[in-house]
Amino acid sequence: MPEGHTIHRLADDHRDRFAGRTARVTSPQGKFSDSAALIDGHVIDDTDAHGKHLFLGFGGVGWVHIHLGLFGKLGFGAAPAPPPADTVRLRLVNSEAYADLRGPTTCALITDAEKQAIHERLGPDPLRPGQDAEKAWRRISRSRVTVAALLMDQKVVAGVGNVYRAEVLFRHGIDPYRAGKDLTRREWDAIWADLAALMREGVRNNRIDTVRPEHMPDEMGRPPRVDDHGGEVYVYRRAQLPCHICGAEIRIAPLAARNLFWCPGCQQS
Repeated sequence: MPEGHTIHRLADDHRDRFAGRTARVTSPQGKFSDSAALIDGHVIDDTDAHGKHLFLGFGGVGWVHIHLGLFGKLGFGAAPAPPPADTVRLRLVNSEAYADLRGPTTCALITDAEKQAIHERLGPDPLRPGQDAEKAWRRISRSRVTVAALLMDQKVVAGVGNVYRAEVLFRHGIDPYRAGKDLTRREWDAIWADLAALMREGVRNNRIDTVRPEHMPDEMGRPPRVDDHGGEVYVYRRAQLPCHICGAEIRIAPLAARNLFWCPGCQQS
């Protein structure tokens, strides 16, 4: 499932290609046909992202709410658009570009009030301006749930996925099995600031890199990581490999329905 930086990048991509322009909107697959007919020919006047939720605004008509889930894909191309595949749930086209959405968990036309209700049930997003880390801290500081599980709970912090969860805890030397209530406020503030910085870099570079400059392959004399994920990381998908820092074997265990990766040597606090 894409993490929050990808969704914010997609909001920017839609804004660059479609904002302020009339869009032709269709649903070749047919599942979004009725809603597509309502917004076809309207101007996309805004885009927004909160956590893993993408919103495309069509003035007074409403918002297209997209959640990619595990299998959704959004792709862009230059006009003229080729004939769409019959798996395309939503196609947007203007004179310069097109976008195709396939396989999302959610693709729905919603009202302003319905959009606001989604924002209200989500936790703060480190990438949204003016987000309040205090809201997340109030839940974390009272919880007996592990900090690793809390970071994956979108009602606590929106946009953090398995990669950022594992990597930010490593970067701050925090045992992923610590209860939220045992985290200090200073630790939480440092985690929040680091998430915001890492995720902004993710938006900018369209990939996740979490390794500090002094631990990059060239600096450490090690080969670069080769993985579909692409970026340099400390623990994610490195189970049974030696830690870059202490040499301990990276561990893996299921937690909150996902694989958790951590270093037992560096994450003892």
